[in-house]
Amino acid sequence: MSRPGKLLSLQGLTVQFGGLTAIKDLSFEVERGTVHALIGPNGAGKSTTFNCISRYYDPTRGSIRFDGADITHRRADEMAAMGVARTFQNLELFNELSVLENVLLGTYSHGARGLRRALKPAVAETREFAEHLLQRVGLIDYRRQPARGLDFGRQKMLELARAMAIRPKLLLLDEPAAGLRNREIDALDNILRELAGEGVTILLVEHVMQLVMSISERITVMSFGEKIAEGSPQEIRSNEKVIEAYLGKGGADE
Repeated sequence: MSRPGKLLSLQGLTVQFGGLTAIKDLSFEVERGTVHALIGPNGAGKSTTFNCISRYYDPTRGSIRFDGADITHRRADEMAAMGVARTFQNLELFNELSVLENVLLGTYSHGARGLRRALKPAVAETREFAEHLLQRVGLIDYRRQPARGLDFGRQKMLELARAMAIRPKLLLLDEPAAGLRNREIDALDNILRELAGEGVTILLVEHVMQLVMSISERITVMSFGEKIAEGSPQEIRSNEKVIEAYLGKGGADE
């Protein structure tokens, strides 16, 4: 069982690219076993924040702590082994490999050596786990098909299954509902609720307010690189700063 308390903490995070400040003095914490959303208009700095947490970007100032450890300057290739998994706005699948092989790759997270291991015939236990994940996301009947043959919604679910394959402590989801139909969003909602119930901590960047307001326990709102609000879905829905900067009147109910 997960220990209570915060799993992820960002303190005073600032990211500058030349003369451009993408994030300014951003601080927030994510509690273990919760769903925490990071929302805001395009260009607010949400994906830059994700890139810092997953160690693709180095912050100019500030610190990031994960599971009690300072990860501010860790290498990106260390994060999966620490228990951090991520999906991307733009799909990052191995299109020529089968659906099952894509998930098997997710079970190995240690560079080229792990890649070679994953592409060998899977041991029964690993293959069974990968097929279990495909069953959870509704893709078990497609396991032998190449990933490129799936429609967009199923490709999004495949990327989620691959992220789940490392058995993450923290799951970073970058717009997982973008482009999905209502029934697919409902299925995603159910899966994320189940994962949170199993102790997986989820940090979600999303514009689909139907999903955000349904599953989030806490929401951090960014605008122009700064945090402008934080609170429960009910508090964010009625926050005048958030309505003005992002949601608009009735926006949270769409």
